[in-house]
Formats: sequence, C-alpha cells, structure tokens
Amino acid sequence: MAFELKQSLKLSQQLIMTPQLQQAIKLLQLSRLEMVDMINQEMEENPLLEEISGGEDIVVDESLAESDNLRTLETEEIKSVDHTVEVTGEGDGREDFDWNNYLEDYGPMGVTYQRADEEGASWDNLLTRTASLTDHLMWQLKFLPLSDVEMRIGEQIVGNLDQNGYLQATIEEIAAQEQVEGGAVETVLEKVQSFDPPGIAARNLTECLLIQARLLGEANPLVEKIIRDHLKDLETKNYAQIVRKLKVTIDEVLQAVMVISNMDPKPGSIYQEEKVQTIIPDVFVYKSGDEYKIVLNDDGMPRLRISNFYKEIMGGLDGGKEADTGKKYIKERVQSATWLIKSIQQRQKTIYRVAESIVNYQRNFFDKGINYLRPLVLRDIALDVDMHESTISRVVTNKYMQTPAGLFELKYFFSSGISKNDGGENIASKSVKEEIKKVISGEDHKKPLSDSEIVELLALSGINIARRTVAKYREMMHILPSSRRKKYF
Repeated sequence: MAFELKQSLKLSQQLIMTPQLQQAIKLLQLSRLEMVDMINQEMEENPLLEEISGGEDIVVDESLAESDNLRTLETEEIKSVDHTVEVTGEGDGREDFDWNNYLEDYGPMGVTYQRADEEGASWDNLLTRTASLTDHLMWQLKFLPLSDVEMRIGEQIVGNLDQNGYLQATIEEIAAQEQVEGGAVETVLEKVQSFDPPGIAARNLTECLLIQARLLGEANPLVEKIIRDHLKDLETKNYAQIVRKLKVTIDEVLQAVMVISNMDPKPGSIYQEEKVQTIIPDVFVYKSGDEYKIVLNDDGMPRLRISNFYKEIMGGLDGGKEADTGKKYIKERVQSATWLIKSIQQRQKTIYRVAESIVNYQRNFFDKGINYLRPLVLRDIALDVDMHESTISRVVTNKYMQTPAGLFELKYFFSSGISKNDGGENIASKSVKEEIKKVISGEDHKKPLSDSEIVELLALSGINIARRTVAKYREMMHILPSSRRKKYF
C-alpha cells in the first residue's frame, strides 16, 4: 500500500482554558490571606494597578461606556446590605485602541466594597505574648548560685527540652558538648528537675512521674512502685493485676492511683509555644428579625484601579517605534488589570451565592443548633446556584463564615446523611457525633457504656447506625473506649 500526502478539513469543538478562566479558577480557591498576597504581588508587577486609599472614592467616567473601543463590564448587583461591587473598564482586549479617546475619556477602574461600620467584627480580645518554657526555666536558672561552667550546662539542658518538657539529649552528649564529666551534668540536671513546672527535664515518663511524686513531700512507696513497675497496668486500668503483684488491697491501689492521676505527664505543654493563627472570616451572617443577612468581608481587601499617571505618559509620546512599543505595553497591562478585577468581582459574587445557598439550606441549624444540621453534599449547592461541583469545592475550601453560632469553615456545613428508623428526614453525620458525645457525657463513669449499648440508645432516638460506625465516630472525636473511660473514684 502506497503512502500519499493529502489535505483534509475537519470541524471539531474543543474546550480551551483561556488566561482569564485560569486566573478566575486560581483566585476562587485561594484563602483570604493568599488572595491579599496575590493582589499585592500583582500590584508590584503591574505598574498600571494601584490601590485606592480609604477615604478616596472611585469616579467612573460615563463616556467610557459609550466608547466603541472600551466597554463597561456587565455586572450583577450582589444581594447584600450596604455591600456593592462596581467594575468598569476595558473589554476583552481584541479590539484596537483609539488612543486619543483613551487619553481623553478613560476613567479609573476598580472594585469597591462597602459595609456599615456597625456590621463589622467586634475585636474584644487582644493577643499578648506569654512567657515560653525556655524563658520560665532560664529565669529560675539565674537564681541558682552556679559557676560559669554549671550555667552553660544548665543552658544546654534547657535548650534541649522538647515542647512537652522532656530532655532530648543524653548526659554524655551534653558532657561532650561542654567538655565536662558526666557527674557535673547529673548534678545540674537534678537542680533543673526541681524547677517549676514539676516533672520538667525528665528523660522518660517514668522519671517525670517519679520527680512529681518526690516533690509532693509525702513518702508513698506504693505510688513509686506503681510508677516504676506497673505503668502499663495503670494505663489499661488493670488494677486487679496490680493488687495481685504487689499484694496490697484494692483501696490502697485506688488511693495511689488517685495521687498519680493528678500528675502531669507533659509538664512543658502548658508553656507550649504555638503560633496563633488568626482566622479572618470571608462572610458574615447576621440575624435581623426572622431573616439572615449575608455580608461579604471586605476589611483589608485592596481596592484597585488603573493609575491615571500613564495617561500623562501616553500623552507625551508623539509617535514612532518607541510610542508604538509603549502603547502596546500599556494595552497589555490594561488587559491584565481588567482580567484581575473581573476575576476578583466574580470570586466575590460566587462566594456570596454559595454562602447564601448554604444559609438557606441549613436554616434550622442557625435557628436551633447542631442537632438540626441537615445532610448536605456539594451537588445540592451546585444545583441550587447552577454551578459545577468542582466550583463549589473550590469556593468552600479555606473559606470561613462568621455566624451568630460561631465561626465555621464552609466545609463544616457539608456532611453525609444517616437514615432514621421512623422514616423521617435523614440526619447529618455531625449531628450523630453530637448525639454520641451527649450520650457518653451522661454515662455512669463507674460503668461506662460500650459501643453496642450506645447503638441501642441511639436507636431509641430513631438513629440507626452500626456498632463499628459508633466506634469510628468515637475515635474521630478522640473519645476512649469504655474500658479506658472507667473511673473508680
């Protein structure tokens, strides 16, 4: 069969991701802080973008909408009280510019967000810096009459504690580091172990509890024996095994266990240095009468427009190659700025529509509490707002809603449903977890409920779930099994 070369014409449809669509998708899934960082970066890279100061208003030239070469972007008014979005500017960039009209008629372009001051968040608490574990221990170390060498050893010990207060370096390692004998390190370590909080600078759990037992000031050999030799039985609450091995009464064991239970296995955790991450809500929900109002949070969001400074620059270009290059550059920057502003506007509109749909769908939750949270999946919201599920997934990722019931991630309102025995409306899995927590909180601590017994109690409330589902939900909520929840005193 001979090969031949020929031409053919084929007509087909193909979905192409335009730069505008790619940018809109990227902005949609960003968190609020990432969004602000991205806008600031764009303002650094695009000299035509500038931020409007707080007291300055955007003035839109109406002649811009009548220009053949520049058109007003079509927008929909966001349905929120005192919260409007206005966008005006250039079209898609495919038409040629009439630069004379551009210089004469072009007005600033921007996105504005307004909200009444009384609707803002109330910042009642201020973050302050507390003393760290290292600061607390170094403060105590300075009060000891130590030599320079001992002070350096003490600093090495304090510097090698983990967040729970346990010593991570060995005696030999510290001695080698400071070029001293191991006995000198042991001496300083004993002094550090007498510091507050009790049990600090221990090398393992047993030593941590023994330090606390000795600091109590009451000699109790049984307490030390249980800590030293029977921690595993203590963990599983196998008190009968301890009674058998130590040949003591159950009352004596329970008395010792009560002392040990008041000790802290992680003495340094109260000084744990955690970075406090402030969550800024994207949406505020306020109740006004019988209705809920939704307000997008615009605090800290830069308001953008195209700088008028470049009008003067273009006016100074008389023509020629350099002028054409300058006009081309400014046209590209105007297009880029327009795409960004349109994407920001579309992002805000989408977040509002999704939040509004969630509030309408979970109205009973906002009125009555978590027990009335309805099962909800992405498809339900997607059908309501006429968007794709992937778009809804991007919207609810890293977005937060401040409500009268507290601060929630938008993902919180989505959960699977569990059928009820009475044939009524399905109940959300989060509501089932709350029911399990409520049942366990009301149990007899001396005879805690097993997972099977919890299943039976839930069935009386019309909730039909399997024992393994109860076990899974219990583990997700970090609740111990019945054998480890038992309390003897």
